[in-house]
Amino acid sequence: MMVDRINDIFWQAQQGSVAAIIQVLNQRLADSGVRTRAIFDNGVLQLLCEAYTQEQLEKTALVPQIGAILKSIAPRNIYRININSRIVREQQLLWLEEIHRDPENQLLWSEEIILDKPGFFEQLIQDLQERKIETAKTNFPKVNASHAIIIANKNKPKKSVWGWILLATSICMFLAMVSVALYFLLGDRLKELQQPDNSQSFIPAGKSLDAQNTNQLTSENSSGETNQNRVMRSPDYFASAVRIANEAADVGKKAKTSTQWLELAANWQRASDLMAKVQPNHSRYEEAQIRTKLYRHYSEESQKEAEKKK
Repeated sequence: MMVDRINDIFWQAQQGSVAAIIQVLNQRLADSGVRTRAIFDNGVLQLLCEAYTQEQLEKTALVPQIGAILKSIAPRNIYRININSRIVREQQLLWLEEIHRDPENQLLWSEEIILDKPGFFEQLIQDLQERKIETAKTNFPKVNASHAIIIANKNKPKKSVWGWILLATSICMFLAMVSVALYFLLGDRLKELQQPDNSQSFIPAGKSLDAQNTNQLTSENSSGETNQNRVMRSPDYFASAVRIANEAADVGKKAKTSTQWLELAANWQRASDLMAKVQPNHSRYEEAQIRTKLYRHYSEESQKEAEKKK
């Protein structure tokens, strides 16, 4: 038989009902002879434990037992619990005021415990599970078929829509968190990959330049000359620097002596200096800035080769 949530004491305790929490505690503490009362005051659940003897209210045994029960309940929005203990007295409606006024004479001891707060996703999953269980355990009254269809059509879409909304919200937040994490973890690496890798363009140890790099310089020289004719700049530092770079590339294939490497270093430096003179309004200004550093690097490598040949 389906369970009616109105009569489900444990579920009501999970929702934060103080009366239900007291009932669950009294049921589970019945064997120990401890009875409880509680009041929710200023965000703290004030719990009063009473028994006929001090042995029944032993702090080292009672506090962990109550803590375990409350953790199993996990009452919604109740995290701080102050446990007060005393010998059974006549019923007092204002027992909390009496304790606040004279705690030393009213209590044997008191202890505050803190329940762990559920995380956002844990709370969301719990809400979804509660909604699913509530839907599955709904006990409809016996009515005729047409009336049942009307009730089902009225209630089912509303719960289904809310369930999909909660699910979509959780997925979107999860994807957003993953995106932020990937951005911080991989952002710098992606920027490095986007930068041109020129470290292998010049190979002084083999006393030659890569043939593919020479073809690229030749192609760029032709492109530079085309731009020169189109823009009609005078002088065109970009084209001149590419021309000198092509000549240096040819010389680099044959350089052997220290003097030849020094001349090659001078030519690369001259090409770098010309590239540095390219004006910002030039169509290939950004490329010129890159090549300025590249040719200077070639010049430095050529100087190192010259030092080795001495």
